[in-house]
Amino acid sequence: MSDTLIDTLFGSAVDAAELVKRRVVSSRELTEMALDRIDEVNPTVNAVVELRAEEALQEAAAVDDTTVHSGLGPLHGVPMTVKEAFNVTGMHTTWGNPYLKEYVAEWDATVVRRLRKAGAVIVGKTNVPFMLGDFGQTANELYGVTNNPWDPTRSPGGSSGGAAAAVAAGMSFLEYGSDLAGSIRIPAGFCGVYGLKPSVGLVPGTGFQPPGPRAPQSEMAYMSSLGPLARTVRDLRAALEATAGPEPPAGSAYTWRLPPPRHSTLREHRIGLVLDHEAAPVSSEVGSVLSDTADAMATAGATVIEGWPKDTNPTEDFESFGFHVGLFLAYNEPGESPFTVPEYFDHERRRMSARAAWERCFEDIDVFLCPTNFTPAFPHDGRPFEDRTVETTEGPLPYEVQPFWISHASLAGLPAVAAPVGNTPSGLPVGAQMIGPPYEDDTVLTCAELVADVVGGFERPPI
Repeated sequence: MSDTLIDTLFGSAVDAAELVKRRVVSSRELTEMALDRIDEVNPTVNAVVELRAEEALQEAAAVDDTTVHSGLGPLHGVPMTVKEAFNVTGMHTTWGNPYLKEYVAEWDATVVRRLRKAGAVIVGKTNVPFMLGDFGQTANELYGVTNNPWDPTRSPGGSSGGAAAAVAAGMSFLEYGSDLAGSIRIPAGFCGVYGLKPSVGLVPGTGFQPPGPRAPQSEMAYMSSLGPLARTVRDLRAALEATAGPEPPAGSAYTWRLPPPRHSTLREHRIGLVLDHEAAPVSSEVGSVLSDTADAMATAGATVIEGWPKDTNPTEDFESFGFHVGLFLAYNEPGESPFTVPEYFDHERRRMSARAAWERCFEDIDVFLCPTNFTPAFPHDGRPFEDRTVETTEGPLPYEVQPFWISHASLAGLPAVAAPVGNTPSGLPVGAQMIGPPYEDDTVLTCAELVADVVGGFERPPI
């Protein structure tokens, strides 16, 4: 593939849509380029697990035949992929479970339907771990192991590992994933792309489900969010605006809009900062990049305030996060609950206390900066979950500690962006996590955009 085509494929989704609207390039040409790129690199990465090539090319051709130019969507004619767990009409929805391999969806998830309305062309689906049950790796018996485009011997993270790898490798202009235990943010950090976990409840979950009758998202999903992954913050914003907002019957009663960001320059920002904690010690190769990022923000004029928000207890909050993840899983699995009513009340009080403390802290700061993970992408580890460890420059850490840094935004239901801010000495991406005030998603998006101006953003992997 020529350098010019590669440049196009690694560009912004919003820019690509503008090119299609102006007829500089056709949607069919973009879709053909994306499919060629998948043919070229997917055998190495194994991120895209199912294609609808002919249907996508037909839809792209229909986009090109459009004669009405007013009111075209922000993703007009842009080819993209979505996480395998979303229903797409005519495609398998298995959640990486061989038992579900025969299921073919007969209807689109709300997110997919809204992406189509915004003009996107869905070309395929990306890999997930078995039943989305892994935050650090993406592998299942049905589709195999997904590799990191920066180093195929390493993990892309999970459970949206296929999504992050596809975007990083130029196989998709944009992706849509899900995040409960870091499933957008950890893969984004490992693969060097941007990933947004929106404020809880902004993006409807209908059609993000294992095979079964159509059902709205359960109220038990109070920590889970659906959100985009991309190579630019602008693409995250466009995808969020296209997919967020209530659906009927609530959508018949009220509408949603993205509130404006608090500030437009780093100089105006007050940034909370924590870069290490004894519960999940950050490796020196990650910590040095994050420290340089904080210094660059301060040099650009931001006010940096170190320390955890008042009245939060990071260790206890992580424990409570684990309880609520377990509660979510127990709700979705038939059988006797392993939790007692007093335990539930205790941890629900902790969750609400943490949420209140974070909301108070955003009266004084605008964005909170911390790691996405204590480690960069690590080598594949096929051992049983309970036997795994993560090797760092300072020694091994338990595998299950990885969600520590992402747990606080999840527990409080806050918007959070994983943003690429540099590389380790060995060349692996490092992701910074920027957490924002509840329902002020554009505040954290804008901050991530401004940080990219001073430390750089997405870089192409070597593949």
